[in-house]
Amino acid sequence: MSHRVMFLRRAASAAALLATILPLTLTLAPPAQAAAAGATACRPPAPAPLDAEQSRLADTRTTALVERGGLGDFVRHFPAALCATRNPTEAGRLLDAWGQALWQASVRRAQGQRPGGDLAPGDDRPLYWARLGMTAALARWQPEFTADHAALRARFEDASRGLTDNAFRTAPGVRKIFISGFDPFGLDAEIRRANPSGSAALQLNGRRVTLADGSPAEIRAVVLPVRYADFDAGIVERAFTPHLTAGPAAADIITTVSQGYPGIFTLEDWAGRARSADPYPDNARALSGGTREHPVTAPGLGPGPEFIRTTLPADAVTAAVQTPYPVLLNSDVTEIPAGATTPVDRTDGPTPGSRAVAGGGGGYLSNEVAYRSNRLRAALAPHLPGGHLHTPVLTGLPAEPHLLTGPEFERNASAITAEVRAVLEHAAVRR
Repeated sequence: MSHRVMFLRRAASAAALLATILPLTLTLAPPAQAAAAGATACRPPAPAPLDAEQSRLADTRTTALVERGGLGDFVRHFPAALCATRNPTEAGRLLDAWGQALWQASVRRAQGQRPGGDLAPGDDRPLYWARLGMTAALARWQPEFTADHAALRARFEDASRGLTDNAFRTAPGVRKIFISGFDPFGLDAEIRRANPSGSAALQLNGRRVTLADGSPAEIRAVVLPVRYADFDAGIVERAFTPHLTAGPAAADIITTVSQGYPGIFTLEDWAGRARSADPYPDNARALSGGTREHPVTAPGLGPGPEFIRTTLPADAVTAAVQTPYPVLLNSDVTEIPAGATTPVDRTDGPTPGSRAVAGGGGGYLSNEVAYRSNRLRAALAPHLPGGHLHTPVLTGLPAEPHLLTGPEFERNASAITAEVRAVLEHAAVRR
């Protein structure tokens, strides 16, 4: 058996063991054997500068979130796995395998199928901080061969967010629902924050549900980064295009989900084309360059109207789902009217010829994910229902900063996910 085939089998075995939380005995070659086989291809880790997002790992609470989520072995054993690769092809395959294993382990944990740690199963924070810990190790990795660290990180990010190896099961008569959530954000103000949209995505991914009319449906989900650069690089398009193109991966309904306003769910009636959230930064502390007075269009964004309207059945959803949180249709927009230069707030949608400043979801990435995904939907599958759902703000963290969770926090997170599911069960009914 060739060393290359042996390596690939070892990598796959290690990923499978980690993903199923079996007693951890990595089948990667021990250091002495690996060196003898020529498989160890590492210099000592470089003191590479971490990016702004990774730098928050210095707070020990982030490590505690990973450990208490049962994902610590991924972070601990990833550097050794990297050092077992001997060329760029092996490295790429390893990043794919470990990213998929991290995603699958997190989904199983969220759905109560994988024990580990004492945090609530649906908590999305262990996945977020484990992923960052692994990308920090990737940044410090110094292989003996030339490696494109940025490209490898992109592969790992996609795999660990559900963009790969996450297909619908084929079954006649089963409706297919595709959704996206987001990472935690606003972490410089409160590093313990979670994101209920990401939690819902993990808990619902792969679930078979019964719609309001009694028909079956399957949900697939991804969790997107809160980073402008990833949006500029097309992560939304990579996530949604396969599900808007004819074939077994095609969805019957799409919706993006993010955390929105205190105490309410909102279905956003309009998504705007502009970025205008500065001075509020993304998770990498980057700004978009757009403000309310001077909105900008994202680099590389394809052609499309200034505003795109939802095609989700808002009346059916708001009539049926109202507890424990109200669900409202939000038709607010901010526009610069045709021939004018000053932004105007409206509660009844945009006027003809106006320029977008903000959709119902504002001028940040929650609005942009709605615009990007529904621009694609309008071009590729205009018959599909699609739109954006804002969840309530997740509250209830204990006042004591060393406490990572608490009963109120966990109850609120669980209630939000249950209501996201209820919204989807009414929205996806065939009409």
